[in-house]
Parts: sequence; structure tokens; C-alpha cells
Amino acid sequence: MLHVTLRQLRVFESVARHLSFSRAAEELYLSQPAVSMQIKQLEENVGLPLFEQLGKRIYLTEGGRELFHYSRAISQQLADMEAAIGQLKGLEKGKLAISVVSTANYFAPPLLAKFCEKHKEIAVSLNVGNREAVLKALAENETDLAVMGQPPEGMDIVAQTFMENPLVVIASPAHPLCKEKKISLKRLAEEVFVVREQGSGTRGSAERFFAAHGIDYKPGMEMGTNEAVKQAVQAGMGLGIISQQTIELELETGRLRVLPVEGFPILRHWYIVHRTQKRLSTAAQAFRDYLLRDAVILMKKGAGKR
Repeated sequence: MLHVTLRQLRVFESVARHLSFSRAAEELYLSQPAVSMQIKQLEENVGLPLFEQLGKRIYLTEGGRELFHYSRAISQQLADMEAAIGQLKGLEKGKLAISVVSTANYFAPPLLAKFCEKHKEIAVSLNVGNREAVLKALAENETDLAVMGQPPEGMDIVAQTFMENPLVVIASPAHPLCKEKKISLKRLAEEVFVVREQGSGTRGSAERFFAAHGIDYKPGMEMGTNEAVKQAVQAGMGLGIISQQTIELELETGRLRVLPVEGFPILRHWYIVHRTQKRLSTAAQAFRDYLLRDAVILMKKGAGKR
């Protein structure tokens, strides 16, 4: 019979997820020797090595991979138990983990601030990444809720739309196309675009749009953030396709222009997403309901103040 403690499993799960003793120590607010001691005791209890070191990196052994599978399942069951008991007590406190794609980071913090004003006892963590990173967080159960522009197909999730997300073509004010009142899609085939990295939802939507209309889309310089795309377009390095919600300041100050292109804006929506089998805590349910009910109204109020 294995004599394994929940503390040992928690430490092991963190080390296995990060493949790093130091990062696990930071996450768990422990010293690195304390983490190493817990892993050593766990290996003695299991009777198998769980990690192996090759060079400066550590890897899971076959036994470690097997234990990682079960430790994550146990962690999820404990989280479900905590959420269920919290609901029975009528609590609206605890922790809430939210992952958002980088474009959503332009409106997520203000919405979170309003939510936290009403729910001061909820500790919220916000993780920002591209679409692939957010999907990974969902798949590995590292987040309660996610905000993205295109829910994945073939993944067991619940996705609900809460706000529009129009994509527009942007240019430097000095670009010759800014003089045009109507621009055909075929004309864009002559232009080079500053694009987001592979895995970006915005880039994927643009590529699907041009492919559907038979347009030869020319991606040029690749950027890892929306801010970098905007800066490059301002510098005259090409056109860009970006969420209109990310360029309000640049439009007000005249640093960017939205081009009147046929078929644009590409009408998309923002979705709040969670795994189908995930038991949402009271805090997660409260935030999801808040977005579905109030997000559009709050964003319009915010736009009216600018």
C-alpha cells in the first residue's frame, strides 16, 4: 500500500507541470530544498524514480508520467470538492483563474476591475497568451475560464458569446490607400501585411477570410504582439489586420487609419469558455454570468467616456 500524502502529490504535480524544481518552489511559496525533500520522500514511498536529469533539464520517467496522470485527476477532484462545498455554504470567495488571448487583454482588465469591486474576497489571477497558449491552459485544466475569439472544434467545451469583436484593416495615415473611399479585396493582393505569429486567432481569421475569397494574402513581417503590429504599421512597413477594440487610442490621435475595404470588418465575437466536465466554483460562475450580462454595457460606457 502506498503511503502518499496530498502535500507530496501537490508538490510533485507542480514540479511535473513546470519540469523545474525552482519554478515549483516559487509557485508553492516553498524553498527549493523543501520541494526536493518532498519529491525524495515521494519517490521512496512509491519505490520508483519519478524524474531523471539530462544535462541541466529534468524529465519525467515512465513512473513519473503515470503518477502525473493520477495526481492531476486527484487535484481536480479536490478542486471540485472545494467548489461544491463552497456552493453549499453560499460563498462567493476563493480563487478564480482566467486565461485570455492577448487581444482580449485590451478590455479584460477594466472588466475584471469592475467585477473585483463587487467581489472583494475573490482572488483573481489573469494569464495572457496567444490562442495556442490559452487552449493549452484549457486542455491541461490550468484555468477556470478562458476568453477567446474562436472556440476550438473537437474539444469538449462550453462556449458562450458575450461581445462583438470586429477585425479591421489598418494603415499608416501616409499610406496611399488612405485616400481611397472604397477598396476592393483584389487591391489588397498587391499589399504586404504585418501579421501576428502562428497560433494567433487574429491571424487565423484573416487567413481563412482571404482563402475563402480567393485572395493572394502576402504575410510579411511577423510580430508577437498587437502593439508590435501597430508600431510596424505606423512606421509604414505594411498593412495590418487587427481587432478594432485595440486601436481606439491610435484612431483618436491620428496615428492609424482604418481602411474602407470591401468585406470588412470581419465580424467575430468574444466567447467565455470552459471545459464541459469542469465544475465551476461560485466565483467562476459569478464572473461568467457577469460577462454575459454586463460586458457589452460596460464597454459602451467606457467608450463614451473617452
